[in-house]
Amino acid sequence: MGEWVFAPGLVPTAVYLVLLVVLIGLGQWQLDRADEKRTALAERAAATKAPVISVNEQAATLARHEYRRATAAGRFDTDHQFLLDNQVEDGRIGYRVITPLRLEGRDAAVLVDRGFIPIADSRQELPTLPPVEPEARVSGRISAGPSVGMRLGEAADGTKRWPRRLQYIDFDYMDATLDYPLSDYLLVEGSLATDAVARRGERDAWRFGPARHEGYAVQWFALAAALTLIWLVVNTRRQKRGDAA
Repeated sequence: MGEWVFAPGLVPTAVYLVLLVVLIGLGQWQLDRADEKRTALAERAAATKAPVISVNEQAATLARHEYRRATAAGRFDTDHQFLLDNQVEDGRIGYRVITPLRLEGRDAAVLVDRGFIPIADSRQELPTLPPVEPEARVSGRISAGPSVGMRLGEAADGTKRWPRRLQYIDFDYMDATLDYPLSDYLLVEGSLATDAVARRGERDAWRFGPARHEGYAVQWFALAAALTLIWLVVNTRRQKRGDAA
């Protein structure tokens, strides 16, 4: 083009193409993640509006009924409770109290997340659990429970004492510790879910929702565009008069 010559080298071009494919792939992956989050949020919204189910009358599973509103009636097994460690609420560190509720009329139990309690004065000492009436009717939402990035080591702390302290939710492990079958989900008791926790859940859904992934995708595509511009500029030079002749 006039005095300008575009003459890309083989090696720089190969490097450029590899990086371009990677950057575009990362951007497309973020768009796919945004679609997944959008679908998940839509499914969650639909589940929260669906009719309330009674797990005494209908066997529920996490795969089919996550986020559904549910009720359960039975008797709490207060002799075998779990404490989910490393939980934070309102700036305090503590546990989620998870208590099996043996279902009335069924040889099964659901795990009820009864709420948060702070740690005791020492981590070597377990806190006193909040009291609960043995016979109970619980209403809440079906949930997978708090997640962790990586599961390192065993689910429990190695002791056989009750309440049993857990590092992460492991339904298979929890089921194996009891002599009756457990659900593969938590029923998060609505009466213990504070407004602050609910608002934080809504903020997290927004912060980690589709918009965040779309923002990341824009960044990766912008880097791909910048890389292309750099490649074009670096490989374009002014033609010398002798070269033109």
